[in-house]
Order: sequence, then C-alpha cells, then structure tokens
Amino acid sequence: MMTGINHPKLPFFAVLFTVLIKLLFLLTHYIQEDAFITWRVAQNLMDYGVIGFNGATKISASTTHLYVFVSYLFNLIFGKEHFIEPLLIFNSVLFTVGTLFLSHLILKNPFHKALFIFLIGILPPSIKISILGMEYGLLFFLEMALLYYGFQKGRKWVLILFPVLIIMTRIDTLIFLGVVFLVDIFYSKKIRWSYILGGGIGLASVMAFNWFYFGEFVNNTIIAKKLMYGSDYTLAQNIDYFLMNYGNFWGMLKLPGNFNPFTILILIFELLCFIYLIRQPKKRNYFLWMIFLFGWAKQLIFISQKSLFDWYYWVPQILLFVPAVIFILEQKTRKYLWLGLFVLFYMIPMLAFQTVHSIATGNGEWNYRRTIGLFLNRYEKDKNQWILLEPAGYVPYFSGLKTIDEVGLVDKDVQNEIRKDKQNYWINTVKKRKPKYLLSYDNLFDRKDGAYYRMHYRLLKEFRVKDHLKSSNPLLEKIYILKPSGTDYNLYVKIRD
Repeated sequence: MMTGINHPKLPFFAVLFTVLIKLLFLLTHYIQEDAFITWRVAQNLMDYGVIGFNGATKISASTTHLYVFVSYLFNLIFGKEHFIEPLLIFNSVLFTVGTLFLSHLILKNPFHKALFIFLIGILPPSIKISILGMEYGLLFFLEMALLYYGFQKGRKWVLILFPVLIIMTRIDTLIFLGVVFLVDIFYSKKIRWSYILGGGIGLASVMAFNWFYFGEFVNNTIIAKKLMYGSDYTLAQNIDYFLMNYGNFWGMLKLPGNFNPFTILILIFELLCFIYLIRQPKKRNYFLWMIFLFGWAKQLIFISQKSLFDWYYWVPQILLFVPAVIFILEQKTRKYLWLGLFVLFYMIPMLAFQTVHSIATGNGEWNYRRTIGLFLNRYEKDKNQWILLEPAGYVPYFSGLKTIDEVGLVDKDVQNEIRKDKQNYWINTVKKRKPKYLLSYDNLFDRKDGAYYRMHYRLLKEFRVKDHLKSSNPLLEKIYILKPSGTDYNLYVKIRD
C-alpha cells in the first residue's frame, strides 16, 4: 500500500482542506449582486409558483435555469432565512470536487494532485466562484465531471446527460461543449454520437423551455443587456475599451489604471507553459487542448461582445492558468525552490489581494447596500409598491418591494421604453409607471427633468459609502478606507397626489 506523499487519498484530503480554507471567506459576506437576483427568482417560484421576479409575472430574470431550481431546493430545505450559508458551502464543495476531476485528467502523482487542488482552489477567481453565490461552482463541477467521466472513462450516459445539465445552467456553455467536440474529433478521428445527442437534447430543452414558458427563445437577461449595452464602436473606442477592461481577461485581478503589466506577464507565462507541456507526447495533451482553447475562445467571444462583467471570465482565467501550475509542480530540478518562489511571489500576494478585496467589497455590499434594502423593508410595509433602481440584487431582495430595474433584467416594460427613446427612457418610465420609490446614483432634482421630480417626489434618505467605513476592529477599518466599496445613493419617495 502506498504511503506518505504518494498516498492515493491525498487528493481527497486536499479537497477537504481547501474547502475549509475557502469557507473562512464566508466571514467577509462578499456575495455577488446577481446571486440575489437568482435567489429572489427561486423564492418567487416558492411564493407564486412562477419563475419570475415580481409576483405572478413570468420572466427569465436569472441567467441560469438549473441553479434557480437548486436555489429553490435549498430554500425549501433550510428556509428563506438560513439557506445562503449552506448553499455557499455546497458551491465551494462542488467547485473543489471539480478541481479534483481536473487533477485526475492532467496529473498522475497523488501529491501533485493534492497541491494542484489547493493551489488552483485559492486563486482569486476560484474563491469568487466558491463563495459569491453565483452558478459557476455548479457549472465547473458539471464541466469537469463531463470531461472525466464522459471523455476519460467513456461513460455514454454522462455524454448524454451532462451536456443537458450544462446547457440548462448557462446557454453560453455551448462554447465549452463546441470546443470539446472539435478537439475530440481531432484526437479520436471519430464522432461520439452520444455526445451530439446530449448536446442536441440540451439545446432543444432550454430553447423549448424558454419558448413554452416565457415565450422567448433566448433568456431575457441576454436580450436586456444586449439592448442596453450594445453600441457601435470605432476602432479607437474598441482599443480604449480593451485597455480599460483587459485585466478581467487574463489577470485574475484588476489593478487601478488602464495599463496593467502584471496581466501581460501572466498571459506570456501561461502561453509558454502551455507550449512547453504540449510538446511532451502525453495523453493529457488531449485535455490540455480542450481547456486552453476553451479559455481563449470564451474570452475572445465575450470581449468581442463588450461583456465587461468579470464573472464571465472566472472559469477561463482558471483553466488558462492550469498549465502554469502543472509546469511548476513537475520541475525535475530544484522543484521545491520553484514551488517556494511560486507560492511566495505569486500565490500569497494573490491570496492577500483577494482577502483584502473580499473584506472591502463585502463591507460595501453586505454592510452598506443591504442596509438600503433593510431600511425599505422596515419603512414600507406594503410589498406591492414599486421601486425603480439599478442594480436589482441586494435592495429588491432585502426590501421585498416589486422592482423595475434600469436595464430591464427583471421588468420587460423598461426594454420597450429603451427601444422607443433610449436617451429619455428613465424619465419616461417614471412618468408612465409612477413607482413609489426611486433609488438613484445622482441628485434627480439636478437633472434636466428636475422640475418633474421636485413636483412628484421628495428626498427620503441619503445613503453614503463614507458612513460605512468605520469598524471597531482597526485592521478592518484600515481595509475599508484603503479600498472603499459601494456607490452613493439618493432614495426618493412619491409625494401623495
């Protein structure tokens, strides 16, 4: 029986240890705004029997169908007041088990697998996937399980079922499934018809579900974002846009400023490591090509579509970095020196950055933005009243009010106003819908339509980030001040007619 650093159970223990380390980040209360949209959809299904956001109105306000149902089950089991922590733990376990599957695909040594699981698990995007409440922990688990059990183990039922689950989690996973299909054909010189069947059933299922339930083929969230953010760009504007956002694509962390040399260094290192590894004639190259080409394809497609939200890039960031970790682990000479330098000069700074970021952003979201929702929950007892705001996460979830969001993710009528008059859709929505509450980043009375707002609304309360940068813990207070997170808001209430 193998013992010591080559014990076959080492990867399993690495999963447990990595999950425990990441669960410490739950103390930061850093939860992504969009997670609360999904969770409100799940609770709307509980309360009204309808997949929607505002009562009995059907709308695909969440980007993910499968994760909505998972969230629904956790609400049923643990209750609305206590489901969040168990769900975040579940996400952390799923993602880390996904890294276990990935380690089986690309490494043989149990000690290397264990180190790989831990080193990948504490990368900034891995921590965010695990504890921010989004669907990517579930998605990563499904994708890596498909590669391991479907393509490595050859289980046909996995090749049929898992593409269905993956597509039901996110429709843009067609990029992943397509890249895997092409690489498999190139290597195996044959077509896996069971995999094609699974992909066909998955695509047909999600489109049929969207059409027969919501009356649309594509999720409303995709339509709304494309309508709101879509624009024609000149070449100069495209270059400026890329420079402002490219830290999301390869860097794993986005530093202030438009130029981040750190990102360029990581990109070059990843490419060199990948080239070095695939020059070695090993079976794992099959999977390295899959994950590396997918990482590039996903990022380039989303860059071209001006998708600046950083969570779109979490999984590609991790997968593109996999060759770098393998390269470090498999050094033949001075390997512990390589590993020590890697941990000291890369992993520890990255972990420290993510810790500071999570503490600061958690304060800005949970201790600040959530406060607005809790204030409205106490102030307004009639939960059938409407509020117009952006974004539609924390405040609607904790206030319980019916919601019109500026982008139209949770309310389609906003999209109609954008189509008719994009420059004036906000004031037109206010005049037409007459919501009781308005939550704005700026002073509505100073806008060009300020006279209308002064006549029909009054300022109820100001919410300021600076008021939430204090703590009895001096270290936390220094972090809050060093990296203040959040946006100033003005809350307005309608004057009685």
